[in-house]
Amino acid sequence: MRVQRGVSKTLLAGYLAITLVRREFAFGCKSLSGKDVCLSRTYSKCVTMAEEAKKRAGYAAVDNHIKDNHVVGVGSGSTIVYAVDRLAERVRQEKLNIVCVPTSFQARQLILQHGLTLSDLDRYPELDVAIDGADEVDSALTLIKGGGGCLTQEKIVAGCAKHFIVIADYRKDSKSLGQQWKKGVPIEVIPMAYVPVAKAIMRRFGGEVELRMAVSKAGPVVTDNSNFILDWRFEKTHNWKEVNTAIKMIPGVVETGLFVGMAERVYFGMEDGSIRTRDPPIH
Repeated sequence: MRVQRGVSKTLLAGYLAITLVRREFAFGCKSLSGKDVCLSRTYSKCVTMAEEAKKRAGYAAVDNHIKDNHVVGVGSGSTIVYAVDRLAERVRQEKLNIVCVPTSFQARQLILQHGLTLSDLDRYPELDVAIDGADEVDSALTLIKGGGGCLTQEKIVAGCAKHFIVIADYRKDSKSLGQQWKKGVPIEVIPMAYVPVAKAIMRRFGGEVELRMAVSKAGPVVTDNSNFILDWRFEKTHNWKEVNTAIKMIPGVVETGLFVGMAERVYFGMEDGSIRTRDPPIH
């Protein structure tokens, strides 16, 4: 028991030092119950590999989809940091005229820290492109997003963009949702409605719904919109378009972390240093 607790503390400390706990701890390099657990040097190597994969995906998306005079939606999370790094680099080197619209407080700070032009949807309600990460991507390009709590603004900005491009590392690639990401579907709710919403979801779709609790404060996570987040751990694969619509119809639900039919292309940074792209299936 003491050994297991020691291992858990070591892994958690590593995640805290590197990136957002909720977004990355669901993955590790392998689950603790799997055969391959990243520890000490092996763990550090796996983390470094994942970070390099994020960087390659972010750079590829910026290089292939952002042009001069573009208005760009800037996503949130650990992978988007690399995309903003590359965007700022290109702006300096190529003297590009770029306007950035953030999806969160974190994105806003990234834009300002890199000296990029900050704006909003009031001034630019139509964006040329939005680039964002994902917690999981299935074979049909359906996404789970919201591990970092920014799902509502992320979906609004993505919906305003002519092109929505997703960047991720190899750990986020799944044939079906739930294969890799074990934290469930995030659902932003009005605080007074979190109990009835949770009960309604479990009654209709099964699974478990939990109120997301904060890590460094007492009580629940509070979004940039002053709402709560529920995490729905589903038990089986669903028709995600129908589920998304049904959950959004429950009074008190603000938005879901299901992004269905929105992504135009996904860039995956792979373990071997390559980039894999995925487009929506042709029906």
